[in-house]
Order: sequence, then structure tokens, then C-alpha cells
Amino acid sequence: MLQINELSFAIGGRDIFTKASARIPRGKKVGIVGHNGCGKTTLLKLITGVLDIEGGRIDIQKKCMVGTVSQDAPSGSQTPLENVLAADRERSELMQMAKVEADSHKIAHIHERLLDIDAHSAPARAATILAGLGFNDDMQHRPLSSFSGGWRMRVSLAGALFAQPDLLLLDEPTNHLDLESIIWLENYLKQYPHTLLVVSHDRDMLNSVVDTILVVKQGELILYNGNFDAYVRAEAEKEALENAAAAKQEAARAHLQSFVDRFRAKATKAKQAQSRLKALEKMGPVTKSVTSNHQVHFQFPNPVVSPSPLIKLDGVSAGYAPGAPVLSNLHLSIFKDDRIALLGANGNGKSTLAKLLCDQLRPMQGEVVPAGKLVVGYFAQDQLEQLNADITALEQMDRAMPNASITDVRNWLGRFGFGQERAEVVVKNLSGGEKTRLALSLVALKRPNLMILDEPTNHLDMDSRAALIDGLNDFEGAIVLISHDRRLIETTCDQLWLVADGSCTQYFGDIDEYRKMLLSNRSQSSRPDDDGANRERMSRKDARRDAAQNRARVAPLKKAADAAEQRVETLSLEKDALQETLSDPAFYEGPPEEVAEMTSKLKEITRQLEEAEEQWLTALDELETAMGQ
Repeated sequence: MLQINELSFAIGGRDIFTKASARIPRGKKVGIVGHNGCGKTTLLKLITGVLDIEGGRIDIQKKCMVGTVSQDAPSGSQTPLENVLAADRERSELMQMAKVEADSHKIAHIHERLLDIDAHSAPARAATILAGLGFNDDMQHRPLSSFSGGWRMRVSLAGALFAQPDLLLLDEPTNHLDLESIIWLENYLKQYPHTLLVVSHDRDMLNSVVDTILVVKQGELILYNGNFDAYVRAEAEKEALENAAAAKQEAARAHLQSFVDRFRAKATKAKQAQSRLKALEKMGPVTKSVTSNHQVHFQFPNPVVSPSPLIKLDGVSAGYAPGAPVLSNLHLSIFKDDRIALLGANGNGKSTLAKLLCDQLRPMQGEVVPAGKLVVGYFAQDQLEQLNADITALEQMDRAMPNASITDVRNWLGRFGFGQERAEVVVKNLSGGEKTRLALSLVALKRPNLMILDEPTNHLDMDSRAALIDGLNDFEGAIVLISHDRRLIETTCDQLWLVADGSCTQYFGDIDEYRKMLLSNRSQSSRPDDDGANRERMSRKDARRDAAQNRARVAPLKKAADAAEQRVETLSLEKDALQETLSDPAFYEGPPEEVAEMTSKLKEITRQLEEAEEQWLTALDELETAMGQ
């Protein structure tokens, strides 16, 4: 299908590929991985001919249709459905020819070919793909000019999928998608009938979709059978074997060198010593596995103080136009140890809720009650645009820390992986991942006790995403996360809140259950028959009814669990305050009866706390049992 032979290519004097070779058989699903800047996107551009090859060859099987997503978002009066249908050029041309052709034999041939390519089902197939990517029936028939750039890029992706090329090339296809659409896309690509090459930092996609990993590393192309986890295991085994072999070789070299050093000057051993010297020369250098120097880390400072609850929403409605709330009747509380991920399709109000929590949006109705010492750190999707592109990262941070020494500024940048060299690079010349780390370092500067992160992984490669997970798990404050990265959600959050139908409620399943629910719902809502719209409405009605019944069943139990948790929090604070007082030696210089009273009070508070903790655990057990019914 695809043969790459001794490919060489350089950009600005820097070698991207140096005699790199790889062979991709027909029908393979290949995940292309490597660090940012290694050449993954460049490889796709060389395959499609956007860039000219400087050395070597790229051979694609004859009559193989190659498809990719256009980087120019479609616009104009055409609808998403019309645009996707037009992506199948053969069908479009045949349909046009059928309208104008007068020769009966040619008309018969055209209709025969239309039958061969299953043209009559094309509108239904296109509608199904668009529905999977988040376009309801109304959206599919609106003009493209009415959509944002991100939604129009979804249309480009839908067109590439609909055309079903023999070789489909996708470069970070999840960039403009929400988690809901990513889950659908992943399922679609698993069933894709032709060859697929996909550049992605989404580990879940690389594990569930692909059967081959193509690593771009130091100018080479290296193929591994299996998914991403299999590749990681193979790399670890390879590294262990190489390091073991290197250690063995190093020991042998040391033994030979010791012999030479001891006996070189002795005439009786001189010949043997020379023989050992020759053996040392033949062994060559010790070859240990080289660990990547692509070291990234995030070190978020822990908050100075964390009251609980941090913030409470009481009957809140919010939106952007008078009389048209995006979210209504919100009753939510966030406590100091909460790790919350917001689920829900784009446009449902996740970012609206985030803006409410960080006081960037005032409620239309109800009350937002922040704790007196609430400090919010907010990373928004447009955060990178707020950086000053014409100064260095060091200068940017120096301006944000006017009273700090230059050493302290450098140390702060070091918390987010900026060494001396990268700190002095102008912001516009930093990679997308470096800009994200710089923006996060500015967010963390306030030492927030609540961090709200809206798609923080958009420009991060796998190593950086893993480092972000470590950094967030070490952070001792609360987190509200909006992300399409399932691994990030699963490893950092213990609560899921679903933002849908104008409200926000706790989702009591896990990500896998949410995935199954989404696939089921989208499958039903995209049925291509005349009753599709009715089925969609009935499905949504049934889903809302079931959700309401479930909420009604578990609401009293959840309320009891929350109340028990709050009592544990209150008693814990009282106990901490008493212990702090009793740990002060000066306190015992006061009246003995006061000491006795405090000691007795601590004993009683400790008893009440143990009782409250027992009640809390019981309430949680009852809640979990009800959720599992």
C-alpha cells in the first residue's frame, strides 16, 4: 500500500528525516507517534505531496485514493450535509452527468455505476457521520457560514470520513472535538475498512483503534506491531535488554583493562596484555539505551489555605443574552479536596459553568457564594492568546512577579520545565506545549485553592500529558477539569458532573459507562429512516425521564452523604484548632481549669468526629448501593 524508502528531508538546515524507511501493508491502522517537532505532520505532508521529497522515495499503490482533512475550514451558504456529500467526487460528478446526459446508453451506464457505489444511501451515511460528530438534524441543514471555525473543521473531518479513501491520513483529528465526538470517532475508525494513518496524542485512541505504531525518532521511522501500550512495553523490554548488555560489556571491559594495567610492564605477560588491548579496541564503545532528554514536569504550588466549601451555587441561572439562560437552577458545592471533571457536548455550557465559578460571568438568577479565602486559578481555551508573543518567557514571568528576584523567577519557571535556555526564548518561537506550560505557570502564580482547567492538553504531547497528570495529582487543592483526554480525567478526577439539557448534575457511572451510553444514544439518533427525528425525540425524552427518575431515587441519599461529609469537615476543623491550641506550651501557663476544659472538649470533638465519619461511610455505602441497582 505505502512504501517509504530512504526518505531524507530537512527544514531550515535541520534534518527531519535521514534515509528513513517503512512499509505499510494494505488495511493496516497505523498510529504515528513522537515528540513535538519530530516530523509527524511533515511526514503526512510528504506522503500527500504538499512538500517535495529531497531524497529517497515514497511509493503509493496505483489507483489508490488518498484522503486527508483539509486545513481550510469550509464556509459559505452550503450546508454541512451538502458539503460532506460533495466530498465523494465520483458520486457528485455522476449525479451531475445524470442530469444533463441525453444518450440512453450513457445514462444506463451512469446509473449502473451509481448503483455500484451505493449512491442512493449516501445522504443517510453522511447524516450518520455528521450526527456522530455532534451535528443534530437542524445543524446539518444550516449554512456553514453560521458555524464557528471549530465546527466547520468537524465538517472537513466528516467529508474525509465519508469519502472513505483507500489511504486515510488524519493529523490530530480530535483537536476540534469534544469528548462525546471523540468517543464516536474512535468507534468509527475501529471499523474503518481501509488503511489508516493517524497522528495523535490521545493514548486511548492509539490503544483501541490502531494495530501498528510508527515511531518518528531522531530522523528514523520505526514500526512496532500492536497498539500504543504494546509499543511502550516493547520499548521498555528493549531498553532493559540494551542496558543489561551494556552493563555486561562494561564489566568485561573493566576486567580486560584491569589485566592490561597490571601486566603491561611485565615481560612475561606483555604479549597477553597486548592481546587484551586489541580485544578492548574491537569491543567498541559501551552502548547503553539512550533515555529521551524530553523531560517535562509541572509542579503546582499547594494553596496557603483551603476553606470548605470553596464555593456554592444556590439556584443559579446564567447565560449571555437576557431571558436566554444557558444553565438554570444550579445547586452545586465544591469542597477543598474535590476533583471534578465536567462532561457534556460542546455548547452545552461547560465553559459557562467554568466562567461562573471564576467570577467571569455574573448569574442571571440565584447566588454564587464563594468562601472568604477562595483563590481561583483559571486556564481558559484562549489562554495562549493572552501571552505577549514578542517577549521571552523569562520577561513574561518577571513582569508577573515584580517583587521577586531574577533567581526566584527562574526557579518558578523551572517548576514548569523551563531551563535557562528555553526561558530566554521569545514566546512566539516557543512550541505549543511550551506556551501551555508558560500559561499554566502564570495561572499557578496566585497559589489557587481551586484550579479550573478548560482543555489544558490541547497542545501537549504524551510526555507532557503524563507530566501534567503527575503535577495535578500532587496538587493539594480542588480541581474542576474540562477535557477531551479520557486518561487525564480517569487519573486525576473522582467525580463526574454532566452538563446537559441546561443543567449540571452528578453522573454516577464511570467513563466507560458514559462511553457506552453515548454510542447507544448517537446510534439511535442517527438512524437514516423517515422516523429518525421522532426516534431521536423519543430517545431524548426517555433518557430525560430515566435520568429524572434516577436523580429522584438517589437525591435524598446524596443529600445525606453530602451533609455527613460537611459535618466531618466542620468537626475536623474544630479538632485541628483545639489541637493547635493545646500544642502551644504558653497555653498551659494559664488557668488549669481552662486547660482541663479544652482537653475535655477535644475528647468530645474526637468522639463526635469518629461518629460522623461512621455516618458518612454508611451514607456513602447506601448511595453506592442505590447507584448500582
